[in-house]
Amino acid sequence: MLSARTAQEKININIKKVLVSEEQIRARVKELGEQISRDYANKNPVLIGILKGSVFFLSDLMRALSIDCCIDFMSLASYSGEKSNGIVRLLLDLRETIEGRDVIIVEDIVDTGLTLSYLENILKTRNPRSLEICSLLDKPECRKISVKAKYVGFTIPNEFVVGYGLDLNEKYRNLPYIGVLKK
Repeated sequence: MLSARTAQEKININIKKVLVSEEQIRARVKELGEQISRDYANKNPVLIGILKGSVFFLSDLMRALSIDCCIDFMSLASYSGEKSNGIVRLLLDLRETIEGRDVIIVEDIVDTGLTLSYLENILKTRNPRSLEICSLLDKPECRKISVKAKYVGFTIPNEFVVGYGLDLNEKYRNLPYIGVLKK
């Protein structure tokens, strides 16, 4: 059986470069938590984590908040491997109503904008009091549809990234940083 360190070293072999380090992520998530806490003081927002990629970010972001909040989850799909197929499918919907609530969509990455545009349109029909987006990563070069996240961790170049929840065919999610794979 491989030790945890040996397993991590095996994964790291496939990484061309670290784009955002574990320390940078930790510091930026803390800053985002402080900003959201100020903006939503005396409110109880619903954080909607978009599965599966946002799980790490959502968990750390919630711990960085100094306000009460609720969470719920949705799952959408538009990727196959490294490519978006352009068709967004809703795989898992919310369990609770968001009518009259302050809602923050928590996403791992804003890429083409297709998924978030689709999601925003769905959620607006449910009459939330407010609706904002918080994304760990933003890749504006890839936009096909204009989508604006109010809270952004890092703006990154047009490279396929993995780690800290982001995957390639369910691999690499467990990396503590954001990395670019070797070709």
